[in-house]
Amino acid sequence: MGEVFAGRYELIDPIGRGGAGAVWRAWDHRRRRYVAAKVLQQSDAHTLLRFVREQAMRIDHPHVLAPASWAADDDKVLFTMDLVAGGSLAHVVGDYGALPPRFVCTLLDQLLSGLATVHAEGVVHRDIKPANILLDVTGTGRPHLRLSDFGISMRKGEPRLTESNYVIGTPGYFAPEQLLGAEPDFTADLFAVGLVALYLLQGRSPDSQALVSHFLTYGTPSAPEGIPEPLWQVLAGLLQPDPQARFRSATGARKALDAAVEMLPEPRPDEPPVEIFDQIGPLPSGFGPTGPTGPGGTPAPGAYGPVPGPLGAATFSDAVPAAPATPVPPQQHPAQGPYQPQHQPPLPAAAPAHAPVPNRSETGSFHLTPPVTHPTPTPAFDQAPTAAGPYGPAPTHPYTARPVQVPDQPTPPAHPTMPAPLAPVRRPGPPPKVTVPVLLLALVCLAVGFWALAQT
Repeated sequence: MGEVFAGRYELIDPIGRGGAGAVWRAWDHRRRRYVAAKVLQQSDAHTLLRFVREQAMRIDHPHVLAPASWAADDDKVLFTMDLVAGGSLAHVVGDYGALPPRFVCTLLDQLLSGLATVHAEGVVHRDIKPANILLDVTGTGRPHLRLSDFGISMRKGEPRLTESNYVIGTPGYFAPEQLLGAEPDFTADLFAVGLVALYLLQGRSPDSQALVSHFLTYGTPSAPEGIPEPLWQVLAGLLQPDPQARFRSATGARKALDAAVEMLPEPRPDEPPVEIFDQIGPLPSGFGPTGPTGPGGTPAPGAYGPVPGPLGAATFSDAVPAAPATPVPPQQHPAQGPYQPQHQPPLPAAAPAHAPVPNRSETGSFHLTPPVTHPTPTPAFDQAPTAAGPYGPAPTHPYTARPVQVPDQPTPPAHPTMPAPLAPVRRPGPPPKVTVPVLLLALVCLAVGFWALAQT
């Protein structure tokens, strides 16, 4: 079993590594599902601030892979996101080389769709490259792309965490203005999208410096080999060295791409399909599709929820004793039998240690025995009635009262206790020591008033 982080995330195996941390496949014990956990390797203030920025990204879009939650444990921190097992665009190009134009257009449309939502939140990604664009496992069906890794992204207007003469990002996917130290802008992300498209269509990393020099010297070049002209016109609008000459938004580039797709030639019948398969690999021993497993491959305790307490723990079922659902008929009641009159009293039976549990009816209630009365025997008759049975009065017979046969009755105390005198009830109001002087003062005032009236 792996290390449990913050009591919730169980790290299983590493599936990737970046500049700021390692990405692990982890099991979320609270949500009971597999997630990808990015564990921060450094703990300096600069790295922690970038971590705070990245985990604060809460962008909900089907083509954006943003952090979902985070946790801290001692000097380590991590955040989690959905587990995407199809690898990145770099894996696909490594397996197939140059990709078909229509397949690339599908990927570009999804990338621009997610990027439009990111830009609508005021966020500049700043690190768009094939390794940061992941794919779900879809086989030979329609691919599903996810834009990830917001480690160096920032919102427009936020203070930069790097010096003005220092460029951060991935070499080969910088926009020309980034190399000159310009403030991050949305058009820089669109330039990187154009380089990613060239990478997918040519099967190799483009030479961005040579491309920019060609644009500046000769203008927009003709379409490279293997790239249809309508699609190249869209890419050229993304790759212009001048930011003012590029597409101003991802939404505008997406509309131009939709128009270009209508003019693309149909795929060849012999064109092999592109399959997106699992790039992570099988789970290690001790883990199954539904979470951690026990020694024999069974789910481990707690894999499906809280572990039940020990057998002796109080539960709701302990509050109601088990009993037959139907009452016992009178003729079959074990405590009653046909009474045979006799002159000698039978021997007393041993009293049970515990009172028998009454039977429960079909509605869940219990049949209670009617109250037993024990009248005091008179001197004229040395006999006492027996207790009535639960299903009617039982016959009586004369007998000689014995101490062991007389039902237990409370023994009166030797000296009856007198009821304690009731404490006097104190009525609300001031005490006499206050009331009497006040009344005397009132009488004096009243007398002075009468005297004053008499003088007038």
